[in-house]
Amino acid sequence: MTPASPPSPGPSAPRRNYRLLTAAAVVTNLGGNGALIAAAFAVLDAGGDGGDVGLVAASRTLPLVVFLLIGGAVADRLPRHRVMVAANALNCLSQAAFAVLVLAGHPQLWQMMLLTALGGTGQAFFSPAAEGMLMSSVQGEHAGRAFAVFRMAMQGAGLGGAALGGAMVAALGPGWVLAADAAAFAVAGALRAFLDVGHIPPREAGGGMLADLREGWREFAGRPWLWGIVVQFSIANAVVGAADAVYGPLVARDELGGAGPWGLALACFGGGTVAGALLMTRWKPRRLLLAGTLCVFPLALPSAALAVPVPVGALCAVMFLSGALVEVFGVSWMTALHQEIPEDKLSRISAYDWFGSVALVPLATALAGPAEQTFGRTASLWGCSALVVVVTAAVLTVPDVRNLRRRTREVAVRSGSADAERAVGGLG
Repeated sequence: MTPASPPSPGPSAPRRNYRLLTAAAVVTNLGGNGALIAAAFAVLDAGGDGGDVGLVAASRTLPLVVFLLIGGAVADRLPRHRVMVAANALNCLSQAAFAVLVLAGHPQLWQMMLLTALGGTGQAFFSPAAEGMLMSSVQGEHAGRAFAVFRMAMQGAGLGGAALGGAMVAALGPGWVLAADAAAFAVAGALRAFLDVGHIPPREAGGGMLADLREGWREFAGRPWLWGIVVQFSIANAVVGAADAVYGPLVARDELGGAGPWGLALACFGGGTVAGALLMTRWKPRRLLLAGTLCVFPLALPSAALAVPVPVGALCAVMFLSGALVEVFGVSWMTALHQEIPEDKLSRISAYDWFGSVALVPLATALAGPAEQTFGRTASLWGCSALVVVVTAAVLTVPDVRNLRRRTREVAVRSGSADAERAVGGLG
C-alpha cells in the first residue's frame, strides 16, 4: 500500500466516507487558500488600506469564535453530514455574492465584512461536524495513518491553492478567484451529501441545547490532558499568528528583500506540514501526546529566526522544519481524540479545540503593533518565541500528556473502550 492511499480494512461505509471527506477537503482547500489572498486584494482594489483588510479578516474570525460551541452541540445532535452540507451551502452563497460584488465593481467595506462574517458562521458549524465525521470514519488501529493521509492531502491542497490563487489574482483579478471558491464549496457540498451515516447508532434524545453544552463542558474539563493542550495552543497559536501576520511581513520588507522571500518562507512551512504528514503515515509513536508535544518546541524557531534576523535560506529551513514537526503533533492529537473521546461527544470536544485555537488570535494580532512600539520588534519576536517554549514546557507537567499511550486493537477490545466499538463497527 502506498503512503497516500487510505487504509483499506474496515466496514465499507466508513471507508467510503473517508474517501469522500478527503476528496472534499482537497477541493475546499484548493479554493479556500486562494480566496484568502483574493479577499485581501479585493479590499485593497476597492480603495481600502491595511486596516480595512484587518477588519474584513476579523469579520470572519468573530462569528467563528461566537458560534463554535453552538456548532459543536448542533453537530452532535443532528446528522453531521447534513450540518456540513448546510454550512457548505452558506459558504458557497456568501462567496458567490462576494464575487459578484467584486466583479461588478466598487464593493463597500460593510458588504465585504458582512459576507465574510457569513463565511465565518458557516465555518463555525462546519468544522466541529467535519472533525467528528472524519474521526468516526476510520478504525482505531488505523486512525493515525488515516489522519496523516488526510492531513497530507489537505495541506498539499492548501499549498497548491495558495500558489494557484495568487497567480489567478494577478492574471484574472480577485473576483474570479472568489467565484472559483464558491464553486469549490458547491462541489465539496455535493460530495459530502453522499456520506453514509447508516452505520451510526441513533443518538439518544438529550435535554436541549444548554444541556448538550454542559455535557460537552464536563467531558472537556474532566480531562486535564485535553484542556491543558487546548490552553497551550490558544497561546501558541496567538503569538505565532501575530508573528506571521504582523512581524514577518515587516521583517521581510526591512531586512529580507520584500514580499517574495516571505512568501517563499511561508510556502516552506506549508511544504513542511506535507512532509510531516507523510512521516506520520509510517511512524506510530507509542506515547502519542508526549511525542507530539515535544515536536511543538520548534514552533518557537521561526519567531527567533525573524528576531535575529537570519538569511532567507536559513529562515526557509527553519520554517520547513517547524512545519514538519508541528504536523507530527497534529496527527498525534487527532489520534488521541479519536481514541479517548466518546463518539457522541466528538463534535462538541472538537468545538472546544477549535475555540481554543482561534479565540486569542485576533487579540494577539491587534496587540502586535502596540507591543512593537513599546518593546521593539526584536524583543516582541523573542517574546513570541519564549511564550511558545514556556506553554509547551508547562503542558508537559500534566501526567496524562506524558503517559497517554496508543492503544492496540487487543488492548482496546479487552478494555471495552470506545476504541473497541470503533474497531468492530466503525461508529460515527
